[in-house]
Amino acid sequence: MPLAGRPLVCRAVDALLDGGVAEVVVVVPAAQRAQFEAALPTGVVVVDGGATRTASVRAGLAAVDPAATAVLVHDAARPLTPAAVVVRVLEAIAAGAPAVVPVLPVVDTTVLVDDDGLVTDAVPRAPLRRVQTPQGFDRTTLEAAYAGLDADADLTDDAAVVRRAGVPVATVAGDELCAKVTVAHDLVLAELVLRSDDSPEASW
Repeated sequence: MPLAGRPLVCRAVDALLDGGVAEVVVVVPAAQRAQFEAALPTGVVVVDGGATRTASVRAGLAAVDPAATAVLVHDAARPLTPAAVVVRVLEAIAAGAPAVVPVLPVVDTTVLVDDDGLVTDAVPRAPLRRVQTPQGFDRTTLEAAYAGLDADADLTDDAAVVRRAGVPVATVAGDELCAKVTVAHDLVLAELVLRSDDSPEASW
């Protein structure tokens, strides 16, 4: 998917490399592998993904350089992620956190609803956070968590995988620019950010 003339995935790769990641592995749909290989920069490792997100992360982990001691898992659908977020995640791992995620406060009122769609309660916002990527891990910790996970399990993110294994997950400050491109409206907003003279990412 193009964003202001460049594929989303290439912008996501740029953020990781600019933030200090030494090697990038991109997990792709097998049927589109040739398209991704043609679009991605030289040196990026491309591997076929699985039927689920969890299976795809397993495939990516298997392709990581054996010498790597830390692993970040990032969504290509977050193409405007600032390099500073990547740096914060890497620094937290280097400081000893076995797992770390970038987060932002929840600013909207959040409620519980019943099966009929009626509000039953309001959830306090103060302890809530929105989780973003890249999520970072001590490599051994992440691999052990996946080794202990059922093969058919499909959790929503990798922090959930290590938490299921009993690993504490630390947090660092995220960024509104890490917003996920999910629908067409998100893509329009991302293009506006890139084209804005006031944006620090305007030169991307």
